[in-house]
Amino acid sequence: MRGDSKLGALMARAMFNPQAFLSEPGVGRKILHYGPKLVIYSQGDATSALFYLKKGRVKLVVTSPQGREAVMGLLGPGDFFGQESLIGHKGRLATAAVMSECIVTRIEKSVVTRLLRQEHEFSDMFVAHLLAQIVRVQEDLVDQLFNSSEKRLARALLLLARFGKKGMPESFLAPKITHEVLAEMVGTTRARISFFMNKFRDLGFIEYNGGLRINGSLLNVVLHE
Repeated sequence: MRGDSKLGALMARAMFNPQAFLSEPGVGRKILHYGPKLVIYSQGDATSALFYLKKGRVKLVVTSPQGREAVMGLLGPGDFFGQESLIGHKGRLATAAVMSECIVTRIEKSVVTRLLRQEHEFSDMFVAHLLAQIVRVQEDLVDQLFNSSEKRLARALLLLARFGKKGMPESFLAPKITHEVLAEMVGTTRARISFFMNKFRDLGFIEYNGGLRINGSLLNVVLHE
């Protein structure tokens, strides 16, 4: 009898599917829906859960003690966020603000901790996300230190379009984003963003047809010396 129970536990673990787990509500996890401009959590809020973005766009915004804001990242489907809850931070490091209609899975810290210990498929998925995020931060720093604001804008737009992701088309309709937000991301003025956006449009790198369409040819701006 004991052997059968062990076999059943092993089979259940072998059949664990991270995507299915993240797509369904259950013990210690909820599926939440947010409309545009809503806030999932605010900078300084208590940390008790990890979030997984199933659908939509979220921006992470940091506010200084002087009230200045900076966009630290734009998230899309498949991204985790709020991982500071796993390492003992008492408050959220940034505000997670909704840019377009979102579906988010909220997972309690205790559940995430168990998954990381027991479910290799989940831990592999989560570690891969963290490593990609670390590389992204390093690339952002190099971009800020060495590249012109024009190149930084082109890279920001390509990241916004998730260019290069498996299965993504060469031309992608990006979510609505203001020139003010792009200026915060790139570290320049709104006027410079408007100038470069008009230039990119004239060169055929982007289009305005009921929204912002980003073409893969924009990569030429990043690669050009």
